[in-house]
Amino acid sequence: MSSIAEQFGREDWTRHTPRQKARRFAIFAACALAIFWALGSIEVVWAWVWDSPSQMADLFGRMYPPDAQNLATILRVLWETVNIATFATALATILSLPVAYIAAQNTTPNIVTLWLGRLILVTSRSVNTIIWALLFVAIFGPGVLAGIVAIMFRSVGFIGKLLGEAIEEIDKRPVEALEATGASRFKVIVYAIVPQVMPTFWAVAILRWDINLRESTVLGLVGAGGIGVILQGAIDTFNWPEAATVLLAILALVILGEIVSAFLRRRIL
Repeated sequence: MSSIAEQFGREDWTRHTPRQKARRFAIFAACALAIFWALGSIEVVWAWVWDSPSQMADLFGRMYPPDAQNLATILRVLWETVNIATFATALATILSLPVAYIAAQNTTPNIVTLWLGRLILVTSRSVNTIIWALLFVAIFGPGVLAGIVAIMFRSVGFIGKLLGEAIEEIDKRPVEALEATGASRFKVIVYAIVPQVMPTFWAVAILRWDINLRESTVLGLVGAGGIGVILQGAIDTFNWPEAATVLLAILALVILGEIVSAFLRRRIL
């Protein structure tokens, strides 16, 4: 008895047709060419790349053992870094609420306020924190204030965008029910919109605080306060043991921030 394959002929199954294979190959080839072109355009000194392992080993050798002689100052400035992140997050959260409200399509008063809100969000997110810090150091001078304002400006776009999207996804039935009873716009916001976006509000605020804690550690490199000031000073004076201590302190701070943010999410959400 002959099999079905023998009666009808055998055909090999393939996942992609020849045309699809050719198109995928063309895409991969274009990506490879773009990568090679990029590597050629940035003028990489390959001799330094091949020598980097020995240079890293030499640098780590100079860092060991870490110097804890200036530990008290490092811990004090580390606490200053935490304060920068905390104050900036709190201010950004407050400022992002009206921006999120006018940036959401279902709550904005008109098209002008809609695009105004979105312009604020895009402007805030498109400029890196270090660039904001350089700008505000020029305005306020070196110090903690410039760092707080820089992180605040960067965070408004992040928090406002996520809150605006959460507002756009709310259930419209509570809003329509309150509007049908003649409730004021303020009461509609308080009793119909706020309860629905409150979980997202706390989640985004905690997440942004965790991100700001990391970003505040490098603001001192441009004079905006925080632990980065000591790190930059140690690097400039080739004090590698103290630089190692600062890096270990930053690592401990980041790990502690992860633990605290995870604990807050479990308690609040």
